[in-house]
Amino acid sequence: MTPPRSGPLEAGLETRGLSPTRDVLANGVTILTKQTRTTPAVTLHASLGAGSTSDPSALAGVAHFMSRTVDRGTSRHSADQIAEELDSRGVSLFVSVGRHALSLVSTCLVEDFDIVLLLMADIITSPTFPPEEVDRRRGEIVTLIRQDEDSPAAVATDALMAMLYGDTHPYGRPIRGTVATAEQIDCEVLQRFHREHVSPGALTMAIVGDIEPGRARDAATAALGRWSAPRIDTTAWPPVPTASARRTRTIPMMNKSQTDIAYGFTAISRSDPDFYAYSLMNNILGQYSIGGRLGESIRERQGMAYYVTSSLDANVAAGPLLIRAGVNPSNVERAVQSIDRELASLRGDGPTEQEVAESKQYLIGSLPRALETNAGIASFLQTIERFELGLDYDVRMPGLVQQVTRDEVHAAARRAIDPSKATVVVAGPYDGPLT
Repeated sequence: MTPPRSGPLEAGLETRGLSPTRDVLANGVTILTKQTRTTPAVTLHASLGAGSTSDPSALAGVAHFMSRTVDRGTSRHSADQIAEELDSRGVSLFVSVGRHALSLVSTCLVEDFDIVLLLMADIITSPTFPPEEVDRRRGEIVTLIRQDEDSPAAVATDALMAMLYGDTHPYGRPIRGTVATAEQIDCEVLQRFHREHVSPGALTMAIVGDIEPGRARDAATAALGRWSAPRIDTTAWPPVPTASARRTRTIPMMNKSQTDIAYGFTAISRSDPDFYAYSLMNNILGQYSIGGRLGESIRERQGMAYYVTSSLDANVAAGPLLIRAGVNPSNVERAVQSIDRELASLRGDGPTEQEVAESKQYLIGSLPRALETNAGIASFLQTIERFELGLDYDVRMPGLVQQVTRDEVHAAARRAIDPSKATVVVAGPYDGPLT
């Protein structure tokens, strides 16, 4: 059952923790506010449901291209005027894009809040994508793609995602697209993408800082409340493929000095009831390169890897569990075999009680650290909104982690990390066989 999206769990019970405020404007814009008094500043974090999963199937990279051009001119401001408005106040605007969202983030002094909010609203609702700016940014995007194509780590990871998800699922496409698709994206493509995927119902605005929630809500209503655009239809995705056998691929890049290994599986969505067991399992396996079983065995004890880490991207759809390592070319086969052994051991014997306890302590302890800044709180609010976790999630999260048992973590490992069904990609100065 989906947890409540706002308010305490029971009537009359005082909500502890962040206790943010959530409002939905008449046009569908969601406003999340949290007052903090640590500094006389405010962070504005706008999240639009226009990530790379919204790209046309035959034209990957449109959302990324929009993230590089959306602030380069609007119906009211030129690119130079936008830059002047921000620079004169010592304010920066950061635009980024992921699989599911395009984000605009800015931190300003309280006295500049209204002006910066109005400018962000203008950028979100009425970008013009001037042809000269699009052409200029195209060159930069092509350079970024070329750099990815020259990086064994990026090549291995992109190839792994393509193998895991295939051509028909959006997770299998590179976020930046390709040189060929970048050359096809022009101002008309960007304007059409904006019309089709940017609407009030797709926007969540988090406002965190030294400002009273009522004032923040009123300012957001004034800036965005009259915006009107057609509501977005949710795209139906194909099911996430599941591997039935081990698959391997080698991509020789013989002019490089380091070989990168990308090894993974399709895993779970964020809404899966086993999310916390998977998170603990991933932490035990090797969430960070200097810790976990992979780091202890492959990097520290055997000295075979420059880095080795695992990551779990439980997302809107079933995201990947990825293991990545950078090794000397002479150690490729040994490193892959060592990954196999560590996964087989965790899958077979399960974690120790100490590993589970220490991972719980880490995951619970990481939450306060993530909420130390206004920007961190704003990002957290966007996460709880996207996955419908409830406004009291910061209060409930420690209990959700603590209640996971060792047996549940072991079950997650048995479900997730079968080496006989792994997909493995190696890119770099290596052209030998993989088993």
